[in-house]
Amino acid sequence: MTTEAMAPPSTKSQVLRSFDVTDFPAVNGLEEEWRFTPIKRLGSLITATALTGAAPGYAPGDLPAGISVAQVDAGKAEPVLTPFDRISALAYGSAAGVTLIDVAPETVSDTAAVIRVVGQGSEAAAARTYVRVGNFAKVTIILEQTGTATLADNVEVVLGDSAQLTFVTLAEWDAGSVQAQHVKFKIGKDSRVQHVQVALGGDVVRQFTSVEYAGRGGDAELWGLYFADAGQHLEHRQLVDHSVPDCRSYVGYRGALQGASAHTVWVGDVLIRAAATGTETYEINRNLVLTDGARADSVPNLEIETGEVAGAGHASATGRFDDEQLFYLMARGIPEFEARKLVVRGFFAELINKIPVEELRERLGAAIETRLAKAGS
Repeated sequence: MTTEAMAPPSTKSQVLRSFDVTDFPAVNGLEEEWRFTPIKRLGSLITATALTGAAPGYAPGDLPAGISVAQVDAGKAEPVLTPFDRISALAYGSAAGVTLIDVAPETVSDTAAVIRVVGQGSEAAAARTYVRVGNFAKVTIILEQTGTATLADNVEVVLGDSAQLTFVTLAEWDAGSVQAQHVKFKIGKDSRVQHVQVALGGDVVRQFTSVEYAGRGGDAELWGLYFADAGQHLEHRQLVDHSVPDCRSYVGYRGALQGASAHTVWVGDVLIRAAATGTETYEINRNLVLTDGARADSVPNLEIETGEVAGAGHASATGRFDDEQLFYLMARGIPEFEARKLVVRGFFAELINKIPVEELRERLGAAIETRLAKAGS
């Protein structure tokens, strides 16, 4: 590697990108992109040069017409993600093949395609998932990530022109699981993606989402819901790279925390390049701290290289449980636990309602209430 490549980047556009894990220096936790992450708890995901554990199994349910799932050679899925951190490069080099989720052009389905991703144990493993959505398709795809895993994985999503995708990813790993994931969207002309990212399970879950626009009129909405319990570390990062004129993005993440050493991290980066005139973007993160001993870090960043934007802004708010709201409800005869459930349910309601599957909405609501009951018992 050249000395110039090793120089610290002054903008997000200059960050090192490489498929070779050896191009990335060893991580010590002092780097800006790793300073919030509990490096030691990532184990071999951060120290190894290859991952040899069994990859997760993929179990598709009854798929709507026009949608297929198959295991293919890496050569059949041209990369849209060039890793810009060590774990993503390690995952790319270690994955034996690709799980291809293919949506035929002009496929329109009101039924969601549900695919379960099942961890195969605690030995460090790698995986690569490739979602290809054809021109003018309109579909919903749900990835349910369950089981026990120590996993580094890349998920690449390519939308053809005028495609519409609702993409839901759930991290419902067993206790003790570790995941470092990079989700990359490449959005075609006049295409729209709505990503709903839910993180509830696991010990350490670090998810990075990046967006690239391939044509005018692209629209990306990134929504996130996370609930960290005692000892959990849930970390979410985004990089929305506006390099094409007249595109839009919106990022809205909400998290709740309870219990000793519960820790959440949200870092949102939006880059508007000089050529991306007419961009409209906004990002917001809100965190609700339910108990003492929990910590939420929230860092919004906005980098603008042109003055010709339609709109750009960001916001972040972290606060404790609103005692006035609680008192208001209890004064009207609602027991304290039920009042707490109502407040937290209201906090998450907008994001849960983004999921177009009623059974899944109900399941997530029940999981959140179960966590609240655990804290109140």
